[in-house]
Amino acid sequence: MPLLLVIGFVAGLIAGISPCILPVLPVVLVAPTAPAAPPPSGEAEDVAPPSVRRRRSVAIVAGLVVSFSAVTLLGSLVLSALGLPQDLLRDAGLVVLGLFGLGLAVPFVGHLIERPFARARGPRLSGRLPGFVLGLGLGAVFVPCAGPVLAAVSVVGATHHIGFTAVLLTLAFAVGAAVPLLAVALAGEELVARVRVLRNRGSAVRIAGGAVMMVMALVIGLNLTDGLQRDVPGYTSALQRSVEGTHFATTHLQALTGNGGGLASCTNDTGPLQQCGRAPAFTGITAWLHTSAGRPLNWSALRGKVVLVDFWTYSCINCQRTLPHVEAWYHRYKADGLVVVGVHTPEFAFEHVVSNVVDASRQLGVDYPVAVDDSYGTWDAYHNQYWPAEYLVDATGEVRHVHFAEGEYPQTESLIRSLLGSAHPGIVLPPATDVADLTPQSEINPETYLGYERLQYIVGANVVPDRPAAYTFPSDIAPGEFSLAGSWTVGAEKATAAPGARLELGFQADDIYLVLGGSGTVTVAVDGTTRQTIAVSGIPRLYTLLSGPKLQTGVLTLTFSGAVDAYDFTFG
Repeated sequence: MPLLLVIGFVAGLIAGISPCILPVLPVVLVAPTAPAAPPPSGEAEDVAPPSVRRRRSVAIVAGLVVSFSAVTLLGSLVLSALGLPQDLLRDAGLVVLGLFGLGLAVPFVGHLIERPFARARGPRLSGRLPGFVLGLGLGAVFVPCAGPVLAAVSVVGATHHIGFTAVLLTLAFAVGAAVPLLAVALAGEELVARVRVLRNRGSAVRIAGGAVMMVMALVIGLNLTDGLQRDVPGYTSALQRSVEGTHFATTHLQALTGNGGGLASCTNDTGPLQQCGRAPAFTGITAWLHTSAGRPLNWSALRGKVVLVDFWTYSCINCQRTLPHVEAWYHRYKADGLVVVGVHTPEFAFEHVVSNVVDASRQLGVDYPVAVDDSYGTWDAYHNQYWPAEYLVDATGEVRHVHFAEGEYPQTESLIRSLLGSAHPGIVLPPATDVADLTPQSEINPETYLGYERLQYIVGANVVPDRPAAYTFPSDIAPGEFSLAGSWTVGAEKATAAPGARLELGFQADDIYLVLGGSGTVTVAVDGTTRQTIAVSGIPRLYTLLSGPKLQTGVLTLTFSGAVDAYDFTFG
């Protein structure tokens, strides 16, 4: 364990100098420079002695370490137990930052904030307490880059499997990340202190520092730093891999999360049954649909059943083409001992909303049990990386077969029948299902995301993140590429069209689908000929833009009215 803690500490150091640290640097820089309450009007600005300023800096960083560690490990558990929103702690941290900034800028507010701390016994303690509370707020919004160590800690916290080693590793990481921040805080307070004693400019510096804190609270809350973080090169990536990607670190982090066995080595296979290890528990599930009174399922209750665990997400066309087969198997064999559990792990933010999953399940005809895996707990437990993905579990709870992506339905059904026969010797099964396999067989366009997080195939322009910008079509477009024209706001997951905006897509496919949200219309044209106009409203969902009996090539042009959000093209 000591070596793992050293790795955790060094990983924190690396995180503390990475681009992800940029949003909190201005707050750390200005926070120690003044007490929460400025002096009363008419009095000289107090310049705290160096020892007091250093204690204040240390208190802020100590509060950050405590808050970040507690939020990472216990935040989800406590909020879930109390039935509170998962982003409550982050919002509270932003409020703390904003209030402290306001207290620096406005003397009256500063006195109100200082008053509870002034009652603390002793000047040293009362001086440290405001800084520590500010650090608690800062730790709640501190989001370092997620390397393997932080990912393992997050999984442990999300799955509520918190042991002594996990607590120590979290503290080691947090302390490591705090060291560069403490250096920034100490350097900042010394620099600003020098400015403050020149011509008694303390008031101006204090007000400017308060303004910086308030602005950064707003900027962090609105995620306006995302573009800056992406534009700064990942200069610590190689160093992170060399520390956290070693065999020792990987092995021990897998042991910490309980994800180091069985399924990690199980192969995507259409052949005979495999021995892949025990099926992991359904972990971190937000809600259960289509179970008795919404009660969770567990492997003790499912013992003796053959279980198909199907990972899906409702806006994924590949999943939607798989669903008719899964639904047919469920209805054909449930009387003979088959249970299907659909694990809905979201790909987009709107898919985290349980009511959206309920509505989509109803529209898609899904009536078997669905586990809403918003925290990715079960996804991670299975080492899963794909939508759709199927894990076939025998009557003893062993995973015997995995299959990723579409297709191979007769082979999967054959293995279901084999396991049912083994679980119930002599059983007479009904005939196999006969559902059309719509898996594309020709070479078609790859899945194409329109948000900048996974943007690959755009041509003719450099995307401007998170704000409206004007785009123009290039002179030519090849199959697999797309371009924009008119005014668009390209966000992390979607591109929002202004009225009159257009999109061109060079395609080769039988069918073209697009996830759309917002409100408005989309006019669809192929090679200049209008095919249809689609009305878009309600929660984001998949719309069919083009459907044909055979492979087509050409240029698809979409013209938008209203404010329509476009997320992701898929093809068939």
